[in-house]
Amino acid sequence: MFYREAGQFKTSYQADNQIFPIRQDRIGIAVVLLLAFFGVPLLASDYAFSAIFIPFLIFSLAALGLNILTGYAGQLSLGSAAFMAVGAFASYNFMLRIPGMPLLLAFVLGGLSAAAVGIAFGLPSLRIRGFYLAAATLATQFFVVWCLTKIQWFTNYSSSGVITAQEMVILGMSFNTPVKKYLLTLIVVCVLSVLAKNMIRSNVGRSWMAVRDMDVAAEVIGFRLMRTKLLAFAVSSFYCGIAGALYAYAYLGTVEPEAYNLDLSFRILFMIIIGGVGSVLGSFLGSAFIILLPVVLNLIAHGLSLPTNIASNLELMVFGALIIFFLIVEPHGLARLWQIAKEKLRLWPFPH
Repeated sequence: MFYREAGQFKTSYQADNQIFPIRQDRIGIAVVLLLAFFGVPLLASDYAFSAIFIPFLIFSLAALGLNILTGYAGQLSLGSAAFMAVGAFASYNFMLRIPGMPLLLAFVLGGLSAAAVGIAFGLPSLRIRGFYLAAATLATQFFVVWCLTKIQWFTNYSSSGVITAQEMVILGMSFNTPVKKYLLTLIVVCVLSVLAKNMIRSNVGRSWMAVRDMDVAAEVIGFRLMRTKLLAFAVSSFYCGIAGALYAYAYLGTVEPEAYNLDLSFRILFMIIIGGVGSVLGSFLGSAFIILLPVVLNLIAHGLSLPTNIASNLELMVFGALIIFFLIVEPHGLARLWQIAKEKLRLWPFPH
């Protein structure tokens, strides 16, 4: 069946093919959400929730925050763990010092505190860029951890510096089991992911990408560099702050500065490199890869009866090799590979 449009003939298959991918993506997202909310709680064990699913969601949120700053706004950052620490300690102190403080409001205020710190340390981005900006954000990592360690008010004057997080209670419901913690974390991550996706598609996201591609040209055509860059730092730090609060309350159960060290910042950076820079889906794929890879390598090491010294360094060697592989072969990471696979499956078995 043919019809005329703009002076050319098109088949109905070609016209519908532009609509079907959108519908298929929406159906795929709906299936994933149904599995996440109903399938996983019925099938997974408490160990799977505590060791895999909860950290996967938390790190996905932190990677999404870093992806907003690095992938979409083009501002390289090595201080993600510092902003997570600010969110965790701010949420703890809001809960501790304000009677009757709701948990979710404390998380939001912790995220806003992290956003304020992100804006303060994002000011150098107005004059420096690239590796110099990365060095400035690296200083943020050391400064924040030093403040949380030396200023005892943040840890409520704890002698060890390790404090137990308050119980998570929302509207009288206690989230004290792995399943309930998973569901709470899943809801928060889903809401913030939808907000991030809509923000990226809006004028704000287009301004970030314009500054990322060529900041001088973006300023010439009317984008305000200072507001655009600082907004990217604020939003990214807010997401990392929420992730840090969930990391302390839903995963660790404690609030301690050493949990937010430099290694965590590099791990989040590896997530967006492997998953895909400038991709919301890449944040989730990279987080899943980083969380599941040590489990798989541990099973392989035990199955092959490898020596302890080799097994302990196997994870680091594989991480390094994978980062080099993705930077050379596919800089857009797993998200791009997934997109290519979907396109081939849509055309299979008729590629022409």
